[in-house]
Amino acid sequence: MSNELRFAKHRLPSGLGLHVAEQGLRNGPAVLMLHGYSDSWFSYSRILPLLPKDWHVIVPDQRGHGESDRPDGSYAPADFAGDALRLLDRLDIERAVVVGHSMGSFVARSIAARHAERVEHLVLVGSAVTAQNEVTQDLMREVEALADPVGEDFVRAFQASTICRPVPAEFFERIVAESLKLPAHIWKAALSGLLRADPAADLARIRCPVLILGGERDSVFSQAEQQQLASRLPGAKLKLSPDLGHDPHWEAPEDFVFDLLDFLRGSPFASRASTPS
Repeated sequence: MSNELRFAKHRLPSGLGLHVAEQGLRNGPAVLMLHGYSDSWFSYSRILPLLPKDWHVIVPDQRGHGESDRPDGSYAPADFAGDALRLLDRLDIERAVVVGHSMGSFVARSIAARHAERVEHLVLVGSAVTAQNEVTQDLMREVEALADPVGEDFVRAFQASTICRPVPAEFFERIVAESLKLPAHIWKAALSGLLRADPAADLARIRCPVLILGGERDSVFSQAEQQQLASRLPGAKLKLSPDLGHDPHWEAPEDFVFDLLDFLRGSPFASRASTPS
């Protein structure tokens, strides 16, 4: 077995085409990974080689992002969540571990709250009770001023602002390149959809085991905001690393995978999976 990536574009019943990266056994335990704002499947590229080979890992470019289709509207977390569920249906996956980073964490929460039968475990990375705070409101004002083509300086500064620990230069350049694929209207629609949503209402409906991973130096969601999220999810496991920012899977991929495996250890999911090679 190998962790070689496979890429395909899947057409959902809505007609939307989602570009998807997959690796591992098609009949293995499923892990769905949802990236953050303006990112793509590549956001998880530093951890994918470290995951067990018999996991079926599914990493879509969410609507409007990466190589997926870019409809004019419908960019709320519930819209992204609907796409993810239809993708699981297309792949004949009944249940999955769902991992979401930043914007993707709010999408993951929407899935777990409204379709509990589809989610075995939930992993929230760089998240908070609500996406509304001074940082994201300031970002929204910057984004509202964007026009096509979106400037590389803006994208580079935005992505660099989320990192505390250095990442490989070639990785960061690809991150910037992926974000530059988004036209201005997607930057605006995805962020406004996130900020208009009321994700706090989802929290009381989440019943699966939850792991919250983050950094104490997160520039988007403060340590207090992340701790508040944990307090609203009874039984959730919270791990905040003192020297990490908003992107633990970029900044410390080995630690991220260790924490993920530790969270799943002893669960029915883990008993069906091997350890990474």
